[in-house]
Amino acid sequence: MVFSSTLFLLYFLPAFLVVYVLFGKFRELKNWWILLASIAFYAWGAPFFVYILLGSTIIDYFIVQRLHKAKNQKRKRLFLVFSIGMNLGLLAYFKYANFFVDNFIELLYAIGFEQIGWTQVALPIGISFYTFQTLTYSIDVYRGTNKPLKHIHHYLLYIMSFPQMIAGPIVRFNLIADQITERKETIDDKLFGFFRFCIGLAKKVLVANVLGLQATEIMALPADQLTFLTSWVGILAYTFQIYFDFSGYSDMAIGLGKMMGFTFPENFNNPYNSRSITEFWRRWHITLGQWMKDYLYIPLGGNKVNSKFKLFFNLWLVFLISGLWHGASWNFVIWGAFHGSFLILDRLFLKTLLEKIGTVPSVAFTFLVVVIGWVFFSIEDLNGAWTYLGHMFYFNGWELVELSRETVAVLVLSVIISFVCLTKFGRYLQNVIYNEANVHLLRQVTYLLIAGVLFTFSLSSITGEGFNPFIYFRF
Repeated sequence: MVFSSTLFLLYFLPAFLVVYVLFGKFRELKNWWILLASIAFYAWGAPFFVYILLGSTIIDYFIVQRLHKAKNQKRKRLFLVFSIGMNLGLLAYFKYANFFVDNFIELLYAIGFEQIGWTQVALPIGISFYTFQTLTYSIDVYRGTNKPLKHIHHYLLYIMSFPQMIAGPIVRFNLIADQITERKETIDDKLFGFFRFCIGLAKKVLVANVLGLQATEIMALPADQLTFLTSWVGILAYTFQIYFDFSGYSDMAIGLGKMMGFTFPENFNNPYNSRSITEFWRRWHITLGQWMKDYLYIPLGGNKVNSKFKLFFNLWLVFLISGLWHGASWNFVIWGAFHGSFLILDRLFLKTLLEKIGTVPSVAFTFLVVVIGWVFFSIEDLNGAWTYLGHMFYFNGWELVELSRETVAVLVLSVIISFVCLTKFGRYLQNVIYNEANVHLLRQVTYLLIAGVLFTFSLSSITGEGFNPFIYFRF
């Protein structure tokens, strides 16, 4: 089940909210209801894996309890290794078994062995987000950042909460621990949450889906039908599709959480306004970048290593892993290495140079780098990716595939929305839209009207169009 479906919008969400509100001030009943609804939500799309998920989460809860009660550091470390090993083992099997086994079989075939059969492992939805949150819990308890949760259903709620489980943002344990037992809920929060949800729904359905259809059609063209202009339209459509799709899902998750009294972290901050790749990764998928920094880069030594070579190697390694986290194929590894290389160049000289040439040129250059990176992210076949990239930088005329008026309008709108915050007016407008403080009657009415219009148009688009992809299956 996904947020942008009639099943979720017309049946699951209304039924969930009605029962949730009827529980009034009984927070524990509400927590149980969220948990039951989350299990049903996940089981709808992955009925087999939900049992593995529940079982591993329950086992992990007791492992971390033992970790917390351990009398010495050696035993604490042992239980931490058990917890991390189990969760990374699940991720390795379900997400990466096909990748490593297929490559091993290809290697054997290349040196003369016969082809070996292999039954492909199905990828459960949201396995990467699940693993990051379980790791956060055990590591935070080990470090003494937070005490473990007292009740097992609270831990299951933290891990399996349906708003953010399958598409993020990655909610770290120390940010959410107190909210499970002591959160406050107000009418203003519920209203703003619904408003934020509808903004995300509109971004996903009215913008990302339209651009995604065009990008899919162009990227499926044979190489001899690709032209300079067509290839650029295709990758730009994908560039804005993935931003509005991913940030739209994050908006929906944040909005759903707000309707229940939870405050989830922001996940995007106008990433295409960045003046360097370093800044881009402070604005794009913010919770992933912070997770990688705190739980991988800093433990490797961070900025305190003895040599620049080790610092650059660690930075590059983190982004190789980040690329592999996004998908189990070589194109994602190359995408991660590509961004890691530009982060190293930023440290050497590039960031200083870009700061000197002004905002517009530096934003344009950074955007170009990001767009080139999306070629490898979107096209899994490496030969196809290189071929596509070649058409982008080889002028062979002005021929362009026919574009509908809707596609052109949405593409122009996506450009305006993505870059408007480079202006003072854009920043002011964003602050007005997303500011939760001082919600008076006029703003409440405005929120309801805008949310109602966006919800209606989005629902109409979902029921009228068959194209509604879910990008996060690969994550």
